[in-house]
Amino acid sequence: MLLERPCIRLWMVSYGVKMSVFDDVKKSNERKFVLEAEQEFKAEARRNKYIGQWAAGLFGLDAAETEKYILAVIVSDMEEAGDDDVFRKVKADFVDYGVEMSDISLRQKMNSLMDMAREEIFNEASA
Repeated sequence: MLLERPCIRLWMVSYGVKMSVFDDVKKSNERKFVLEAEQEFKAEARRNKYIGQWAAGLFGLDAAETEKYILAVIVSDMEEAGDDDVFRKVKADFVDYGVEMSDISLRQKMNSLMDMAREEIFNEASA
């Protein structure tokens, strides 16, 4: 990082620039990054819950089976980075239950539910 170079620090000290200001900015940016990563994680988990609820409704599952299915969808997201693992699981379940669902339609639904989950998480954090 630019501020960590000795020549930049020497210049800043010689011209009276306080390091604490730059350190505060750096810490603030780090906190912001952590908060955004945490919110994204929560949004993905919520999206997976919504995907599970939506798919379970299409499969005709009862309340107890729906809860188990939602948990299975959430756990499937732990296999790899990204949402391809969730997509594969839900797509395979559509095939198993004999419900027609194109890849494009499933991706669109996942994206729209992700947008909804992000908005909810953002609104909760702002409140």
